[in-house]
Amino acid sequence: MIGYYNPSVILTYVGLCTAIFGMTEALKGDPKIALICLMICGICDMFDGTIARKCKRSEDAKSFGIQIDSLCDLVCFGVFPAMLGYGIKNIEVNSFDIFASAIFVLAAIIRLGYFNVQEINRTASNAGKREYYEGLPVTSVALLLPVFFLIDVYVKPFVAFKIYNIALIVIAIAFVTKFKIKKPYMHGLIIVAFIGLVIFMLILMEGDKIQNAPTTVSYCIWPLFA
Repeated sequence: MIGYYNPSVILTYVGLCTAIFGMTEALKGDPKIALICLMICGICDMFDGTIARKCKRSEDAKSFGIQIDSLCDLVCFGVFPAMLGYGIKNIEVNSFDIFASAIFVLAAIIRLGYFNVQEINRTASNAGKREYYEGLPVTSVALLLPVFFLIDVYVKPFVAFKIYNIALIVIAIAFVTKFKIKKPYMHGLIIVAFIGLVIFMLILMEGDKIQNAPTTVSYCIWPLFA
């Protein structure tokens, strides 16, 4: 059987399968389960790198891990959020929906491809641990989007469904904009994990209040793209 298998790669595959399940739930109109799946994808991604560093791997296995991680990230944090919008809005697809989703997925794949090149060069030069990310990491949507929809529960008349496409475009721009974000280690990961746990619990408790919306911002600017 082709491929390289170790605990970190298997965890990455678990995240991918969770994303596929989450997409089916989103398309069935269940945003609560879809958002929980997105956060589980984020958890898998958070720990697969740590586990990988503790595994004995050949150079080929390390290169495979870099590639497979980015390929799965594209599905989990690129395609999945785009599909999430269609399921939760429950509307007929129009040009702006397609445009926003395409921009989001395109920005995600550009960022992931760029990250792969930088990571391969860094590994080859034995530069040690990565200290900073360039641009917004695609995995950040595992926290950003659940928070985005929780705002809809607690802050009225904020309606996430009406500006979901615009949010995707803003995040897409952040993916490919050159600015530095410090990569979290140890204490940083603990803080991120705690914040994620709080958001996860709120989604479990309040997720049923996130309902399909009949309208989106697309209607407001639809004539521009008709």
